[in-house]
Amino acid sequence: MNSSEIARLQQYLRTKFSVPNLAVRGRPNKDDSAEVYLGDEFIGVIFRDDEDGEVSYDFNMAILEIDLPAEPAS
Repeated sequence: MNSSEIARLQQYLRTKFSVPNLAVRGRPNKDDSAEVYLGDEFIGVIFRDDEDGEVSYDFNMAILEIDLPAEPAS
């Protein structure tokens, strides 16, 4: 992904999720994906898919169970 594409994705995600400190950064030695950060915390990867001349992006975010809030009492 080039810097213009990364900037457009960053602006889209900031607007869509109302999160001004979300950052999209290029990955070293990778041109098909970028990393997504919330502040200093890595939260996922965006992969670029260019199939049959149509470009789409896949945002992959792993959520660890230990990061989830405790279950509410029943």
